[in-house]
Amino acid sequence: MSLNLLKRIITSVCLLLLLIIVIFINQFIFIISILIIGLIICFESNNMFLKITKSNTHKESLVSEKINFKFLTLNILTFCYIFFIFCYFSYEIYRIQGPIFFIYLISICFFTDIGGYVFGKTIGGKKLTKISPNKTISGTIGSFIFSFIPLILFFNLNYLDLELNLSNFTFTFFVSLISQLGDLLISFFKRKANVKDTGKILPGHGGALDRLDGIIFAIPFSYILLGFI
Repeated sequence: MSLNLLKRIITSVCLLLLLIIVIFINQFIFIISILIIGLIICFESNNMFLKITKSNTHKESLVSEKINFKFLTLNILTFCYIFFIFCYFSYEIYRIQGPIFFIYLISICFFTDIGGYVFGKTIGGKKLTKISPNKTISGTIGSFIFSFIPLILFFNLNYLDLELNLSNFTFTFFVSLISQLGDLLISFFKRKANVKDTGKILPGHGGALDRLDGIIFAIPFSYILLGFI
């Protein structure tokens, strides 16, 4: 096991344990924590967008207004999405489905990320897309395989009354899919900004956005998907 993989796993486990503690303290702490996470994500996004707009500037004096408008638009859209969609739906899932179900959703995303990393590094193979050169087809398969681990664990622990049926496997599959697509979207922006990580606060991952890139899209999608199951 590589040192980076070990750091990645330890960071994921620590974050999951911290999240569990935060979730079960009380609702107010949960809300404050989600808002703080939202602020960190917006800060990291702002730095990334700044590099994107600067890298596209060839004649700064002639296009400064357009660049500023693009930079402002990206930040406004990100702020609205994070606080009015991600944070709101996170709270709604927490309030309606309960803290254990929220942990279950986060676990799917965490295991999706770990599965992709493990399979991608150990098996390798054909690249998935030019957007993220480190992503491989084997990593994608590993992400889907690992994403079912929380379902099996919660089923065996008799939490949430989960059953190993087609509905729950389908739900898990789509949550994992959206999580991976979210990862690719942020990878696209990082490639545009010519940066490897959005920050440095999480060992083995980089920034908060590097760790939560799939989660910020999977949570709102999960809320919508729950209405159809």
